[in-house]
Amino acid sequence: MARFIAPNRRIVVASPGYLKRSGEPKSPADLAKHNCIGIRQGDEAYGLWRFVSTKDRGRSASAQSIKIRGNLTTNDGEIAVNWALAGHGVLLRAGWDVARYLHSGRLVHLLQGYQTPDADIYAVYAQRHKASVRVKSLVDFVTAAFAKQEGRPDVRPS
Repeated sequence: MARFIAPNRRIVVASPGYLKRSGEPKSPADLAKHNCIGIRQGDEAYGLWRFVSTKDRGRSASAQSIKIRGNLTTNDGEIAVNWALAGHGVLLRAGWDVARYLHSGRLVHLLQGYQTPDADIYAVYAQRHKASVRVKSLVDFVTAAFAKQEGRPDVRPS
């Protein structure tokens, strides 16, 4: 069984200080000229950021895969966000994870005309637990917690 918990839209961000020193990428291809902060996650292809243009409404969207380069890599998202906040490079991270820094101006949302592949969050559990009050309560609690995240859109109905 799988129940949708929350959308996980990844966005590209950097600090104003980094952008002042290095300039702002205008397209995914421009990332080749930037220090990108890498995050190793599960089975995802490391160092490959995928984008789809949202600029051409009505026409077929163009997809791009960009091999990023940088001198910082981690498997810890919080560390990666801290490196971006400190001005060390460009980061691809979940919007709800960096929303408070976007609102405060400590990070800037880049490449807004492009989307990355969805990585939505689901609760996955054995079918035999479908009627379990404990499992339902936990999933409801986690769903509500994500819904309260600052800057996150409303959760889709289950």
